Amino acid sequence: MSGQAEPLPKSETASSVEAVADAGDIRVDLFGGRMDKEQFKRILETALLTSTEPLPVSELKKLSEVSLDNKQMEALLEELAQDWQGRGVELTRVASGWRFRARPEMQQYLDRLNPQKPPRYSRAVLETLAIVAYHQPVTRGDIEEIRGVAVSSQILKTLEARGWVEVVGTRDAPGKPELFATTRQMLDDLNLRTLSDLPSLQEIGALLEQETAAETMSAPAPAPKLAPPPESKPSRSDGAPEGWPFAPSDAADAGA
Repeated sequence: MSGQAEPLPKSETASSVEAVADAGDIRVDLFGGRMDKEQFKRILETALLTSTEPLPVSELKKLSEVSLDNKQMEALLEELAQDWQGRGVELTRVASGWRFRARPEMQQYLDRLNPQKPPRYSRAVLETLAIVAYHQPVTRGDIEEIRGVAVSSQILKTLEARGWVEVVGTRDAPGKPELFATTRQMLDDLNLRTLSDLPSLQEIGALLEQETAAETMSAPAPAPKLAPPPESKPSRSDGAPEGWPFAPSDAADAGA
């Protein structure tokens, strides 16, 4: 014997799973081998990048074969969001869950690949949406009372077709008028988590004013109106009624 004691082998049980000091040092056993926090974040990242819809925490927890509570999952997601700081896309939390999206400042470049402009909505549609968002649930009569004008059924149909407004019930009143409220889809599309994240009414009013001003400036000047021709029979050799101020070639130019 050499007289030197050999070290005892470490217990496999002790080394298989390390103690979790805090949510920032999660280590779990998945797929038959030890996977640390960074590997699990890559799995979360992959799922979120390949999903076309926001993923709630309840769905993301299915990616783990061990029990993780919501607090641990949200801590990992917040850390993953920090990892993507300074890039062209960002990880955000909306009403339906978590998703990656292009940063707003990148949109002008993406529009070059897809020049189709998003649909523009009239002031009446935007005002109706704002009323529903801030006073929900509301009836059509409530909206008309606040706006001071009649609300066409087409306005509400437009918002329902967009998935921003839905019927949530009826009011206990004569005629049982329908009650309208906003949807999670509206919050997701506006990149908001809750209704409390909506801008103030003053800010919305300012945005509507800017929208109206932009539409006014971009609208083409109205074409000059020509006096309607008299009812007299044609007397010119070109067949135009008497009093028509242009020759046929001039009329083609002026009609543009």
